[in-house]
Amino acid sequence: MKRTEIKQALLSEDFEKEINVKGWVRTKRASKNVAFIALNDGSVIHNLQLVVDLEKIPDSALALMHTGASVSANGVLVPSAGSGQRVELSVQSITLLGEANPDEYPLQPKKHSLEFLREKAHLRFRTNTFSAIARLRHAMIFAVHKFFNDKGYFNIHAPIITASDAEGAGEMFQVTTLELKKLPFNPEGEVDFKQDFFGKSANLTVSGQLEGELAALALSKVYTFGPTFRAENSNTSRHLAEFWMIEPEVAFFDIHDNMDLAEEMLKYLIQYALDNCTDDLAFLSKRLEEEEKNKKVEDRSMELISKLKFVLENSFERITYTEAIDILKNSNHNKKGKFSYPIEKWGADLQSEHERYLVEKHFKKPVILTDYPKQIKAFYMKQNDDNNTVRAMDVLFPGIGEIIGGSQREDNYDKLLKRMEEMHIPLEGMWWYLETRKFGSVPHAGFGLGFERLMLFVSGMGNIRDVIPFPRTPLNCEF
Repeated sequence: MKRTEIKQALLSEDFEKEINVKGWVRTKRASKNVAFIALNDGSVIHNLQLVVDLEKIPDSALALMHTGASVSANGVLVPSAGSGQRVELSVQSITLLGEANPDEYPLQPKKHSLEFLREKAHLRFRTNTFSAIARLRHAMIFAVHKFFNDKGYFNIHAPIITASDAEGAGEMFQVTTLELKKLPFNPEGEVDFKQDFFGKSANLTVSGQLEGELAALALSKVYTFGPTFRAENSNTSRHLAEFWMIEPEVAFFDIHDNMDLAEEMLKYLIQYALDNCTDDLAFLSKRLEEEEKNKKVEDRSMELISKLKFVLENSFERITYTEAIDILKNSNHNKKGKFSYPIEKWGADLQSEHERYLVEKHFKKPVILTDYPKQIKAFYMKQNDDNNTVRAMDVLFPGIGEIIGGSQREDNYDKLLKRMEEMHIPLEGMWWYLETRKFGSVPHAGFGLGFERLMLFVSGMGNIRDVIPFPRTPLNCEF
């Protein structure tokens, strides 16, 4: 008999028809005449209750069906007599597929800490929290592709291995086939990468942006959605060594077009989550409420679904960096020393606490900051006429701070070349990027959305390691 997914079974009105379900036991309890098994197959957050008549199926047949075991059950759907579920399965036959020794299986039916579950990443998908996040993550991936596809964008696969550093930050993972115990050296005493696989030093990419720009300057509207890597030795709740980035690049776009696209995309993704992930979001909202119940009221997060609607219902406030600095510098928060990083003068690199203050305290809506000092931004950003600022833009969200970073790109060859020289960007490895400014250059813009930052916001989780299936962080490459 073909398996019926539990999601379909819970929605079915076809009572008294025999079906087959398969899944993993969440709980089992028994009385003298009947046993109840909560079964879940991952298709939905809810369990299907299996009702087993112990006069027809002896308790001995259920002996190994502990929490974590996998089973196959045939039976008929009937209206549930109990509360909490609309239907249940009256079991006619049940078979053990794979046992789970209760003395060894680590996920017993009780609350486990997120730290503990990170150590059990091979099993944590079976919990309600992580199955909900996995389904939500899939929905967001699909929504990203649907958004861009429906707007006529082309998806480009940017290389994962690259010889360039898009950010100029230098925190990159090196890729080599050289034997580390017998490294070849050139006459200058440096590692001779000419003998390496690519004939030059290569790294894992930090961004698909530069390659996206090349495609945009022919296809007009493109986006990349791929893995990116940062070898930053950071153990914060906001950093990963491996994460996914969504990066649109658009020809004939200026900074204002870029802001419009970012706001439209974020609202589309959030609306998609609300429309298609109702049960999982409701669960995650209750989970967050339970997690923060012992906090002071003023320290608690906004209720998850209300927070998502908050973004949808507000136009994003658009201000310049200079205006933001004035607001922050003159705020009571700054004057009373409540910022860990006090704002003293123009040119400061804003921290998450400053970004969240602007969103949560001052404007009480999402904010887009523009026109940052050029000395704190990347070489490729379009320079303003004041020679001090660039056409950068950051989108700031409640609870997160920066969720999108982008800019109009510098399309003038001479200005780009000069800026690269000022910032000591190696020109020999970037000749191809410069050359696009010589052959039919056009105004263009783009941005990067860290997918896991989006997942933090939409799921209400507090640690980025819990919104990616297998987190990669310093000293952690398990699973």
